[in-house]
Amino acid sequence: MKKLIALVLAMLLVLGCCAAFAEGDGITLDVIICQYGPNTENWFLGDGMDGTNFVAKFEEANPGIKLNLQVVSWNDVYTEVSTRIQNNNAPDILNIDVFANYAADGLLLPVKDYCPDELFADFFPSFIEQSVIDGTVWAVPDLASARALYVNTDILNEVGVEIPTTWAELEDVCQAIVDFYNGEVYPWGIDMTTDEGQAAFSYYVWNNDGGFVDADGNVALNSEKNVEAIEYAIGLVNKGYTNPNPATQTRYDLQDMFGAGKLAMVIAPNQLPSYLKDKDYNVNFATAALPVNEGAKPGATGVMDRVMAFKDDAYPDQAARNEAIGKFLSFFYAPENYVGWVSMEGFLPAVNSSVAALVESDPSFEAWLNVLDSCQFYPTALDNWDAIKQGVIKVEQEALTGGDVKTLLDDLQKEIAG
Repeated sequence: MKKLIALVLAMLLVLGCCAAFAEGDGITLDVIICQYGPNTENWFLGDGMDGTNFVAKFEEANPGIKLNLQVVSWNDVYTEVSTRIQNNNAPDILNIDVFANYAADGLLLPVKDYCPDELFADFFPSFIEQSVIDGTVWAVPDLASARALYVNTDILNEVGVEIPTTWAELEDVCQAIVDFYNGEVYPWGIDMTTDEGQAAFSYYVWNNDGGFVDADGNVALNSEKNVEAIEYAIGLVNKGYTNPNPATQTRYDLQDMFGAGKLAMVIAPNQLPSYLKDKDYNVNFATAALPVNEGAKPGATGVMDRVMAFKDDAYPDQAARNEAIGKFLSFFYAPENYVGWVSMEGFLPAVNSSVAALVESDPSFEAWLNVLDSCQFYPTALDNWDAIKQGVIKVEQEALTGGDVKTLLDDLQKEIAG
């Protein structure tokens, strides 16, 4: 009899555990978030903007789901993730920019497996399209930024020139600034460093009707339009129109020069005003579209990061795990949370539901949302995107030291496309 009672109690205990497990109890999600700025870690793990950190709020709203959340710098995140994958310890949820290599290696879950339909419909379609391979969506957009031209209006007014809209006008404006300031102010900023040289490539080729790929999505790095565009950019350097060391001076160096009044024009993301304010720079500026070559269509550069979920075939209840990942996403993208996240670091949203709140808090924000409609994005769905990215930077840096742009791009095209 005692054995029977013990057996019944044991069965009830197992059933109770299974029921609790089905409700999400006991699930811990490993999450890696990239560090976007000084406020990132505080928002997720510290006091937060409203006195409660994101992790604490999520766990309170979702009892039984724990977040083991780690904030990792961009300098370290690729190594961190690679090491964890090699050790069979990939995170459940990862925030990063790339995804195609993970998808190609069969490491990711399709978004449809875990993202609630209502949330999926809230994402900007143009953003979702950047994470599709062979019809499958492998990641969702985390946030975005767009690049525009910032001009020091005091400098341009003093010189007596207008904001340039074409490449020819840009050279005229640069020459006027050189003549007026006699070297005390750099007219134009260029960052061809390993930090963001691929962005510089996009600024010029996309505004000359070129690009990383052709209309069919095939790699086309050595197109005539691309050669012309990069030759033009290198020409600006050689004519003395730019900062002196484009191969080593990063976007942040240029932003500091702009804030200090030493650089008249700089291409920068929509976070630049916050950057200038945080560093106590006092500069009058205006924003404008990037200059284009005569007859070319304008091409704004958009940068988008992602959130993705890794497979864990050893997990005993895949449905419960997928549901927990979906709850994380729904909570993160809820306007009451997400608006604070993107506005804190000065980013653009990836979901429609947050637009109204962001515009209400800052009416100037609407102009950036319009820019997003014309944004072009890096072809990060290509599994060799990293090689393309590093390749164009190398081309730029070798061209700065006298290399022939056409020869360099021809060689890169052969290396990438075979």
